[in-house]
Amino acid sequence: MNFVLDSSLALAFVLEDEAAPATDQILDTLGQGARALVPALWRWEVANVLVLAERRKRISSAAAHRHLAHLKSLPIEVDETALEEAWSATHLLAHKHKLTSYDAAYLEMAIRHGLALGSLDVELRSAAKVEQVPLLPAKLARQ
Repeated sequence: MNFVLDSSLALAFVLEDEAAPATDQILDTLGQGARALVPALWRWEVANVLVLAERRKRISSAAAHRHLAHLKSLPIEVDETALEEAWSATHLLAHKHKLTSYDAAYLEMAIRHGLALGSLDVELRSAAKVEQVPLLPAKLARQ
């Protein structure tokens, strides 16, 4: 099953303290033919979190590079057409659900492509439910 992947879920694939059985199962699907779709900003979001994790001594520089290499090896495709929606559908979704434009980009892509949204972000997941977008994981452990 293909899906839209946000940075919160992607980081759970590589940061051990954020992983859970449900996130591991989603990661496994990427090794079994599924493909993830992301907006171009996803790469900066992921890289930024890893830089901050390094600065906070949560991970080493070598670990950050390994994590980036691992993510790069996965079947993750950048949706270049998402840029065209930034000032239209994405802006409207951000306003409607009180999301950042960054988070609304993931929601817009899931709606436009008819895909599930892979996210651990509570506010984004809440907006996706309102828009009747399927979620991965289906439930969060803390919900």
